[in-house]
Amino acid sequence: MKTDDFDPKPFLASLPLLPGVYRMLDKDGQVLYVGKAAQLKKRVASYFRKTNISPRIRLMVSHTASVEVTVTRTEAEALLLENNLIKTLKPRYNILFRDDKSYPYIVLTGHRFPRLTYYRGATEKRHQYFGPYPNASAAKESVQLLQKIFRIRTCEDSVFNNRARPCLLHQIHRCTAPCAGLISEEGYAGDIRNAALLLRGKHSEAEGALQQAMRDAAEQQHYERAAALRDQLAALHTVQQKQFVENARAADADIVAVAELDGMMCVNLAMVRGGRHLGDKSFFPQNLYGGNAEGQARSEVLEAFLAQHYLNRSVPPLIITSEEIAAGALEELFGAQSGGRVRILGGASGERREWLEMAAQNASLALRREAEKKLGQRARLDALREALDLPELARIECFDISHTLGEATVASCVVYDNLATRNSEYRRYNIAGVTAGDDYAAMRQALARRYQKLREGEGKRPDLILVDGGAGQLGVAVEVMAELGLDIPLLGVAKGAERKPGMEQLLLPHREKPLQLPPDSPALHFVQQVRDEAHRFAISGHRARRGKARTASALEEIGGVGEKRRRSLLARFGGLQGVCQASVDELAQVEGVSRALAEKIYQQLH
Repeated sequence: MKTDDFDPKPFLASLPLLPGVYRMLDKDGQVLYVGKAAQLKKRVASYFRKTNISPRIRLMVSHTASVEVTVTRTEAEALLLENNLIKTLKPRYNILFRDDKSYPYIVLTGHRFPRLTYYRGATEKRHQYFGPYPNASAAKESVQLLQKIFRIRTCEDSVFNNRARPCLLHQIHRCTAPCAGLISEEGYAGDIRNAALLLRGKHSEAEGALQQAMRDAAEQQHYERAAALRDQLAALHTVQQKQFVENARAADADIVAVAELDGMMCVNLAMVRGGRHLGDKSFFPQNLYGGNAEGQARSEVLEAFLAQHYLNRSVPPLIITSEEIAAGALEELFGAQSGGRVRILGGASGERREWLEMAAQNASLALRREAEKKLGQRARLDALREALDLPELARIECFDISHTLGEATVASCVVYDNLATRNSEYRRYNIAGVTAGDDYAAMRQALARRYQKLREGEGKRPDLILVDGGAGQLGVAVEVMAELGLDIPLLGVAKGAERKPGMEQLLLPHREKPLQLPPDSPALHFVQQVRDEAHRFAISGHRARRGKARTASALEEIGGVGEKRRRSLLARFGGLQGVCQASVDELAQVEGVSRALAEKIYQQLH
């Protein structure tokens, strides 16, 4: 098989029987597909056979104008290069999974009195990290449970280092108040050790340590300490009954299952740490053949997920999968990455089988929910296509402006594409250089900044631009598109005379009368959905910008409080809220703040 522009025979003859990566390119030089091979010559040649070619491969090869290869030392190196290229190039025919930037962890910091906190980001050797957790709620719930049992501090260092008396958390029995010296360093270190044991799944060891400490305290007639340890044991037993799975074969493992339904696929990842099930998360692959799972091997989807998900990320020693895959290169790469042996097992028995069945069931449930959601979204989008006579409508970008009496103006742009919002493509624009409260000028600036790059050949072209506002905002959009030389359909969304949901008027350029859809119209519901999302995103950005500006300006407006004193006050009390809550006496204790200045600050902030 060969395309009109590419004769594979001479090229295939020159390929070596070595591991490496190959890239299929179209006539414009765009990468269609990136793959790895243990033997480049055999793998690339398999695409150009005349028989036993799947429709997906046949379609890809028909668009292939050239092939590029890179030789590597090992198949594991080829796997690493392949996935780096996939994440960078996002080829049309590769199965893609959304790349979550980071997963949450629980951290016990390396301070004298360690802090317990939820965390995302780069790790540091001086801290202890536990996880990762599948979502933020699972990590935060675990923090609350540990705080309830061991009463470890969770406050920021800026607050902890400047407190002289216990806070509310101590009063409600969620902290032992090391900031106020109400627990010894040794006693606090014991709580940290027991919390770490529990986080590692060593429940019996944690319980045994608490029991021994309680007996020692009772023998030494430290009855208050013994009573506190007794309460910790009672809380631990309650938590174990409700939240923890006691497991004689406590292990760290990830369970990965693939499910298929009506042309869609889902990968469910469940995390088990120390025998405790931390939760699960579902992923939906993009670029399935023709947008459909038919003819797509589950093992292929699973292998793509493992490679894309775990590279440059924490890997447990055991990964249990619902499908058998060729795991040699993955195990080698993950082992080198984690510094220990990593096993990938297809299928399982006993308790692990139950975990796998649970992950498969969760994948099926997620698929059904996604299918129902897409069915509703497809009906709404079809209705809007018909109402606007845009049969190819797929990608929509919507703009909104948010400010408070002209203060901290922010414009938002949200993106809807392929039956879903695309959060990673959302953008906010801090508006500057316009008259306060001038929504037209703000809209002009946001649209110009957004689509100037599109005119220069960068970014994706939307099929429709929604503008939240009336004829004025729509007129500005028309002018900007004309100035940029772009022909993109526009639609204004006005709230209507009574400003009630369902009464919106849809404004079209060069059409005198607005398009008034009935309140129960699926097309109108779709427009409302996208408009409301743009509104939410604009408001959250505006509030953050306004809050930051007001925090800085509240102290700046007080005479005698310069930058140095302002930093000292904020550090001493942990932020502006702490400064506002401080008494005159407490303010006067800050270096550089006299009694008179403390009274002035207090009066200005109250």
